[in-house]
Amino acid sequence: MTRVLIIGGYGNFGSYIARALSTDQNIELVIGGRSKAKADAFASELRAINPATGCGLDIDSDIAERIADIRPDLVIHTTGPFQTQDHRVARAAIAVGAHYLDLADARHFVATIGELDARAKAAGVAVVAGASSVPCLTAAFIDRYRPRFARLESAVYGIAAAQATNRGLGTAAAILSYVGKPFTILRGGQPACAYGWQGLHAVRYPELGLRLFGDCDIPDLELFPARYPELQGLRFVAGHEVKLLHLGTWLLSWAVRLRLIHSLASHAERLLKLSFLFDRLGSDKSGFHMFLDGLGHDGRKTSIRIFMVAGQVHGPNIPCIPAILLARRIAAGEKIAPGARPCLDLLNLDQLLSAVAHFDIQTTALGPSFVEHWPSNRPT
Repeated sequence: MTRVLIIGGYGNFGSYIARALSTDQNIELVIGGRSKAKADAFASELRAINPATGCGLDIDSDIAERIADIRPDLVIHTTGPFQTQDHRVARAAIAVGAHYLDLADARHFVATIGELDARAKAAGVAVVAGASSVPCLTAAFIDRYRPRFARLESAVYGIAAAQATNRGLGTAAAILSYVGKPFTILRGGQPACAYGWQGLHAVRYPELGLRLFGDCDIPDLELFPARYPELQGLRFVAGHEVKLLHLGTWLLSWAVRLRLIHSLASHAERLLKLSFLFDRLGSDKSGFHMFLDGLGHDGRKTSIRIFMVAGQVHGPNIPCIPAILLARRIAAGEKIAPGARPCLDLLNLDQLLSAVAHFDIQTTALGPSFVEHWPSNRPT
């Protein structure tokens, strides 16, 4: 039996993971959060194969002591924003000999997880940061289609949110922390400055129509230039479904960039509540796109266009899939090499997309001489 502590276990992403793992006979769940009452209530609602329990804990105060008390075999950390956190939870997990996974989307947090590598190897545990959409799924897409290029020169990709998504304060604060703030992207083979939620542009999706996007800061921007050294351009973007809401955030980004406001993160709760007023203008459909460009093996310019479209508010399941799959592997006794690293090369694209096949999520990749569809996953 593998004892799995999910920090933020009754939150948006934590609850998705808990429900998925509750049916695994090899797993005993511990639901952790600031409110023990909420943790206990959610644990009882799960009706897990092995009864789950709740516990109160706070990552900002007594986390090392609480993890030592709980004695988990695996810690899954879902409580953001990771932009303002250090690696104390991972260190606490290592100290009790527990494996560690997180859903971090913060650039510095994920890129520096290797600082714990020696400590994790000495304890014989795997410490994996960014077990989520970025960098795990995004790298899996690039790895799948990179061999179709003689030279992959550009990767531009992004997430189109559904307005109906049950948005949490941690996610909102994470995004708002870099709105209007400078960070580096790759342009023309050189580091270039971008600003959060600027670079306003539109992308037309199948089913979703036209969506607006702006630049966002993620771990890929730090990790991928070294992973894919032939890249000349690398950019990640995101956007609200409701165009008025997106444009409002874009305008606020200028207030931060011009230093009229220091940061929007301190206003996250107020802005999150305001965003709910736009719900009636949106839908339950979200998406992901990735545009890969470069030189084909025939010496000509070539492009691959990838679209994921999720309905019925199933999109938020996608960021949880890497952590779910890795937790199941650990619980089944599969050996994951000890050490600390970003979530790269642990899961391939077929594994990730097969895991969402039962959701309302359709994926299509279009190239100059092929089309691939998931969940059917049959080239045509």
